Amino acid sequence: MNQRPLILSAGLAGATAVICGAFGVHALRAHLTGLGTYELWKTAVLYHFIHALALLAVAGWARGAADRALGWAGRAWIAGIVLFSGSLYGLALGGPRWLGPVTPLGGVTFVAGWLLIAVHALRLPAGGNR
Repeated sequence: MNQRPLILSAGLAGATAVICGAFGVHALRAHLTGLGTYELWKTAVLYHFIHALALLAVAGWARGAADRALGWAGRAWIAGIVLFSGSLYGLALGGPRWLGPVTPLGGVTFVAGWLLIAVHALRLPAGGNR
């Protein structure tokens, strides 16, 4: 399995999570005063960063693995970052209401990624580590 796209995605996702977190605290906090908008922003950053780390872990784990479930888990998490965190960022900034229903779709892709990790684990031979 080619790790490069997962590692690249992990690096970009981690960097943008830190940037969004810092931007939210330093530049936007005073503006994110509406009904829980600062909490929306913090939730978006938290899930963004957790899944950036998960991408990095799966990239390392995928080294030499032939199981496509790992690659699809990474893709699902990337989609989750865009859909879940992206929609929350947009809502926190006063974006259109149609972003609200996008958030759970992102959550579903996060869950799908974790379930794909479980699928990979079930395919491992007893005592296997790949």
